[in-house]
Amino acid sequence: MRRVLTRLFALVLLVAAPAAAQDWTEYQNVRDGFKVNFPGQPAMTETTWISEYEYTLPARVYSARRGQERYSVTVVDYAPAEPQGVARAKTCPAGAEVCIGGDGHWRHDTRGAIVFAVSKFFERDAKVTRYNWGHQDLVEGHLLQLTNRDLSRTFAFVAMHEMKLYVAEGTVPAGSPEPGLFQQSMGWLDRNGNGIRYQTIYANQFHGLKQIPPPPRAGGGRGRGAGPQGGAP
Repeated sequence: MRRVLTRLFALVLLVAAPAAAQDWTEYQNVRDGFKVNFPGQPAMTETTWISEYEYTLPARVYSARRGQERYSVTVVDYAPAEPQGVARAKTCPAGAEVCIGGDGHWRHDTRGAIVFAVSKFFERDAKVTRYNWGHQDLVEGHLLQLTNRDLSRTFAFVAMHEMKLYVAEGTVPAGSPEPGLFQQSMGWLDRNGNGIRYQTIYANQFHGLKQIPPPPRAGGGRGRGAGPQGGAP
């Protein structure tokens, strides 16, 4: 009887292991220009993001769970900050600091978007155990690791690409491995759904704000197809 139970248990493990491995799929979102591995199809929620300079910006949150693990990518469109900033500058009191430049500081707001988003993590009831500069497919960003009060761990990557802010975070229970399938898979898509990988570092504060042309592309990055060589499409 014991041998029969042992064989049945082994059979269950063999059946369950491939199913668990197949949970992870590369999710691609052309509308918001990104791709990432999720444990299944993520849910999408429309929301708003209040920026550092208090502009109200449209945002979408893509989220999924796998047992006690939680994964999300928040995408904030900073393009509307420009018209809001110009409108604010036109109506501000004469001599007010925000009137300087006639743009309501929307450019400063965009330049500081990554740092502002990172500051939100520092406000959590958690201990930041690592914080450093990094990149995903050569789009610069900031990397964080946090240990939460319940000893779960959160791994986050915050970046900007083509005037959109991306906040990707995965949280795993205490004692679990890092969410590598999620945190190492972030990539970028052009409007045709082609993967993007630059030859040098892309920095939104320069390239997204059109101060200099974006770097030439090296190929398709982690996407389903290679984008055109050279500059942006």
